[in-house]
Amino acid sequence: MIIGAAHAVNTRVGDKPITEEDCYVSYLPAAHSFEQAVFGMSCISGMKSGFFAGNVLKLTEDIGILKPSLFPSVPRLWNRIYGKIKDGMSAATGVKGWLVNRAVTSKLAYLKVGQGLEHKFYDKIVFKKMKMLLGGNVRIMITGSAPISGEVLDFLKICFSAPVCEGYGMTETCAGSCVTFPEDPETGIVGGPLQNVKIKLRDIPEMGYLSSANPPKGEICFWGPSIMKGYYKNPEKTAEAFHGEWLLSGDVGMV
Repeated sequence: MIIGAAHAVNTRVGDKPITEEDCYVSYLPAAHSFEQAVFGMSCISGMKSGFFAGNVLKLTEDIGILKPSLFPSVPRLWNRIYGKIKDGMSAATGVKGWLVNRAVTSKLAYLKVGQGLEHKFYDKIVFKKMKMLLGGNVRIMITGSAPISGEVLDFLKICFSAPVCEGYGMTETCAGSCVTFPEDPETGIVGGPLQNVKIKLRDIPEMGYLSSANPPKGEICFWGPSIMKGYYKNPEKTAEAFHGEWLLSGDVGMV
């Protein structure tokens, strides 16, 4: 189930899927479905897994040694990285400050009109040092487990000149269920369903959420080979979690 979900994620993350040439830092909790999904990607692709030394406060040292090409993380850490970079930018004054602000404004404008994440001049002059925060080799980033601000997401993309794929799923669905396409410039979405699941919206009339509305809204329900069979020795909770063969997420979605 986990391997199937990992394969589905790997087919979504770009024209160049994860291979044995790639590397990632394993530092998220091993019991978390997000980490299990990424580790599953390494199992099927041959991607190298570098395990961090055990101290999150020294994670940057591990990153500097491993120089990962894939970097998965959660909004809490992305926000810290965002804050650290923004603080450094705010400290820049004079010509340097003007150049940094000009670089950010220009790359954000290019991103919004779909002109990519790279800039021949600004990447070398302004963003090179920022990119080294993740080792300098990152070509794709993944965020999940909680919502992330669109402002932070766009800023990370231009700073590291790499896409950030936002995912959505549950432990009960082996994590990866929806993931955005790397080239999609839009934020505030979680992408379409992966090949390991089907999704439908279940009406919640008492709250005004209807799949027949325009746009369709309702409770997100999952079906597929990556969906759990049930909660361990808890048939009552298992019965509550399903509507027929469809897993009830408890989340409201909009198409």
